[in-house]
Amino acid sequence: MTDAVRNRITVAAEPDAIMEVIADFEAYPQWQADVREVEVLETDDDGWPTRARFVVDARVVTARYTLAYTYTDDTMRWSLVEGEGLRRNDGAYRLSDNGDGTTDVTYELEVEPTVRVPGVVRRQVAARIVDVALEGMKRRVESGA
Repeated sequence: MTDAVRNRITVAAEPDAIMEVIADFEAYPQWQADVREVEVLETDDDGWPTRARFVVDARVVTARYTLAYTYTDDTMRWSLVEGEGLRRNDGAYRLSDNGDGTTDVTYELEVEPTVRVPGVVRRQVAARIVDVALEGMKRRVESGA
């Protein structure tokens, strides 16, 4: 990802517990304030969502888009399939087990709206999305919800 925004947070939980929360897309509106609706469209043989449709209040635009997901043991990656309001939405959550009951979670995001937005503003908006998502995920995981 060439113009990606990245941030990292340490969560007091094992990677499996974190992956369960970040892959529970239909619960996102409960812990990500900008996410209005999510519908899982497809799952893999293990039940992990592989395609989901989102409606997000992105301040600049209300974005409606579908993402495709892939998973490894320590990473959830997504890419834009189609979208209204977005040209690009590619990213990943990467989990690194610290071996002490905590996990470092890195969120990477590259987003480009269809409306013309200067690169610096686009990166600021993406950084806000990343920071808010990481903080919300940490609260959600650590609360056991």
